[in-house]
Amino acid sequence: MRLLLDEVFSSGSFIGEVTWKKCGNLPNDRPMAANDDKILVYGSENIFNLRPRPAGRGGYINTDGDPRGLWATHPVDANAKGGRNVEHLRYSIVNPQTGIEYSPAAGRNWVYSQEDMERGIRAGRIIFGRTGNSGSAKKAYLSETRAGLTWPALWLSDEIVEFVYNNAADKHLQSMFPGRSPFDIPKPEELLERIIHIGSNPGDIVLDVFAGSGTTAAVAQKMGLRWVTCNLLGSTFNAFTRPRLEKVVNDVAADDVELPDGVNPEDATKFTSVLNKLIKDDPELKKSADLRTLKAATKTKRTKEVVNWRGGGVQVAHLSPSCFDYDPELGRVMLTSAATGQVLIESVAANLGFTLLHTDDDYVFDARRGNALLRGIATVEIVDWLASQIRPGETIVLAATAVMDGVHQHLRKSVRGSRVVALPDDVFRCNESGKQ
Repeated sequence: MRLLLDEVFSSGSFIGEVTWKKCGNLPNDRPMAANDDKILVYGSENIFNLRPRPAGRGGYINTDGDPRGLWATHPVDANAKGGRNVEHLRYSIVNPQTGIEYSPAAGRNWVYSQEDMERGIRAGRIIFGRTGNSGSAKKAYLSETRAGLTWPALWLSDEIVEFVYNNAADKHLQSMFPGRSPFDIPKPEELLERIIHIGSNPGDIVLDVFAGSGTTAAVAQKMGLRWVTCNLLGSTFNAFTRPRLEKVVNDVAADDVELPDGVNPEDATKFTSVLNKLIKDDPELKKSADLRTLKAATKTKRTKEVVNWRGGGVQVAHLSPSCFDYDPELGRVMLTSAATGQVLIESVAANLGFTLLHTDDDYVFDARRGNALLRGIATVEIVDWLASQIRPGETIVLAATAVMDGVHQHLRKSVRGSRVVALPDDVFRCNESGKQ
């Protein structure tokens, strides 16, 4: 995975590898068991959100009433690592209050030049302990320190924020989908919340291309972020991903009612809604004790107790069949069996950057991009007919799998700035190695 991500994002974008403790109890049927997962982190350091500084921690105080505010002491010396020429960083400094001279200890050197160190002493930035009578240190002001703390590469369940393990995520899914366990290693929402917090900000889009049960999208929704998630299997999407995300969006929860096995809050809400419609014109049935029992067994309520709830909606899109595929034997892109009719029109429009025109059936063009209009048949007679249908300043793009002789020249003469696109060669051009 590291090699693949290096290829996609470049090795220079690699920031680090996180080790996450994913379970607390180990199986005792083997000599060693993995209880960790790896999280590979890529991106730009300037988009990272640091972890918040704990209140009242960090050693920042102001014992001398410094007008620049709270401060802590940072070292002004460091290890003289082998091979480096650090002789210019080995010199003596004098405490102006006591006259005591200080030099770096054996194997160490100052981290600042002598000129900078002496300037810092005069400015009160380099001090000799909080009382002025000990070794040298630098005043580091809280106001000049970055707002957060660095993230560690080891994430334990009891560090920074109390984490939950994978088994808690299992129980969470069980509560939503009783009696079903389709995912071997679901991730807890707390883990995804941390990852999303680190790498995104309001207005960003969170992408998860392996939706599974929809944990990433559900957490992003609760955090008020936009998101896109994908799943290849329609059965998984319809059984788990979509119901979970709709629950997050609609925020429906059972109200102190233990629903029967296999019935989730969404099912109960739909059942009650349909039942009310069926009996709305039957006053006697509304009084039925059996009916009241049914309603009590499926009682639900809407709640707004989800942390950071922002509301919102979800829209489902379906992937269209592929109209183009590369044939390595022929060394070129070919049309697939799906490349017919409206499917081909929509694919060509998308690949050429045109917007489909949803107009009356007798409208002669399929899509538009600025003043250019797209049409999918290429004969001289069609060119003449299309030329009579456009307005001044508009141009025509003919995209066709077969182009008759003379059509290119005739179109350019008939409508200046127009062109013919031969499918698929003019959309996907490949060199001898098959690369576009």
